[in-house]
Amino acid sequence: MDLRHILPATAFLLGTAAGALAEDPAPRARHIVLFLVDDLGWQDASLPFHAERTPFNDRYRTPHLERLASEGMVLRHGYASAPVCTPTRTAIHTGQSPARSHITYWTLYADRDQTGPWKRSEGERLVAPDWRKEGLGPDDPTLARLLAQAGFWTIHVGKAHLGGIGSPGEDPRALGFQVNVAGHAPGGPGSFLGLHQFRANGRQGKLGASVWDVPGLEDYHDHDVYLTEALALEACREVREAARAGKRVFLSFAPYAVHAPIMANAKYLANYPDLHPTEAAYATMVETVDHALGALLATLEAEGILDETLFVYTSDNGGLSAHARGGERHSHNAPLRSGKGSAYEGGVRVPWVVRWPGQVEPGSASDEPVISHDLYPTLLAAAGLAAPEGHAVDGRDLRPVLRGEGPLDVRPLVWHMPHFWGVHGPGIQPYSAVRMGSLKLLFFQGSQRLELFDVVRDPGEQTNLAQERPEDLRRLAGVLAAELERRGAQPPLLRVGEAPAVPARGVLEVLADQERGR
Repeated sequence: MDLRHILPATAFLLGTAAGALAEDPAPRARHIVLFLVDDLGWQDASLPFHAERTPFNDRYRTPHLERLASEGMVLRHGYASAPVCTPTRTAIHTGQSPARSHITYWTLYADRDQTGPWKRSEGERLVAPDWRKEGLGPDDPTLARLLAQAGFWTIHVGKAHLGGIGSPGEDPRALGFQVNVAGHAPGGPGSFLGLHQFRANGRQGKLGASVWDVPGLEDYHDHDVYLTEALALEACREVREAARAGKRVFLSFAPYAVHAPIMANAKYLANYPDLHPTEAAYATMVETVDHALGALLATLEAEGILDETLFVYTSDNGGLSAHARGGERHSHNAPLRSGKGSAYEGGVRVPWVVRWPGQVEPGSASDEPVISHDLYPTLLAAAGLAAPEGHAVDGRDLRPVLRGEGPLDVRPLVWHMPHFWGVHGPGIQPYSAVRMGSLKLLFFQGSQRLELFDVVRDPGEQTNLAQERPEDLRRLAGVLAAELERRGAQPPLLRVGEAPAVPARGVLEVLADQERGR
């Protein structure tokens, strides 16, 4: 099969290296594209998201992302709703923070918890609460469901990871998507190579199936094609067919890249001769994602609908850095501290770019703090819709930010992950956190520790202000406690020996102990 002839946009991919109606008269987006990269860190682009350019920006090749930014807005303080994937992905599709939805960790099987215990001492263990391990289900008013009801043709291509194996939500079509290509319950691919049939055992030279095998791409099996390329080909085909049928399009495109396993796209390796082999492979993954972005933009343009499209580009959590990378661990998102799985900025600050002709000024930028679950009310409003009555939404409509109408009222951004990711590193333990203005309070539930940082002046979170600014510490601890209670957050559980587990102490209890000098 000659994949070059499937789509006109494939030159970017396979060439040589080089609810209810909203009462709002504002202009509406006819089409919406959500381009959600997996594990893409804040520094994994040639486009700077920092105030200054860094060596990482010179490492990567992402010209199509640069084009998107030149035609839209860069949000330099963009966050993911969680430091791991499923909680962010479900937050995007419901507008609810993980603290409220109780989808606070990554899912696999609907009846199993992937959380590891956090050992505080030999006799004490912090364990996860009874969280929503099955993920989203048919009763959730998801973006896709609401947009489909409003007449959009809803397409999902790539990683879903919205519901566990054995639950209805493992198939995106149960969540409102009319088309699903390659989306299923697991969050990582068996392999990125068509020559391996995108199977884990194929990558390992074995026979047989695995839960990690990517479904629905049999036409690409045994061909020299990279998974991201195959997904982009499918996405472009679906968009083209929908556009030619005159349909309003909602595309959720989610390449499994740059999630592990880190596997090189060989056609781009020559671009990175001086990098550690693992880092060179990772760079080819980033570059391949960018070519997929270019292919989608080219297809939208060819079909005459690009300038009618609200296009969002972001990531589901910070870049992997605690393991599986080349070079020094916990350094790949610098100047941000740590990476995926961590409470620190490297775990949750991610790329954000929005293109919306006529609404977003080309080449603009914003330092407004935004978070993944803001996309739900924003995209619904852009489509002329509102969340269903009775469905609590933690996100905020970002259209004023996108239109450059000035800063919004200061509001709390809240994170809550009462789970241990299982890989040790800075900030990788059960935690809750809040950012208000420039200040960010971290409450580590495992070590019962409070830290306070000014993440505008100190994005690397090197100077803990907890002792220096006790009034701010007390104020933000109160905000965090109130927000967790308001959202019905589940605290982690403390198990001592064989005794029944009890809720771990909250942030205000720990603060009171500290103020008493304990």
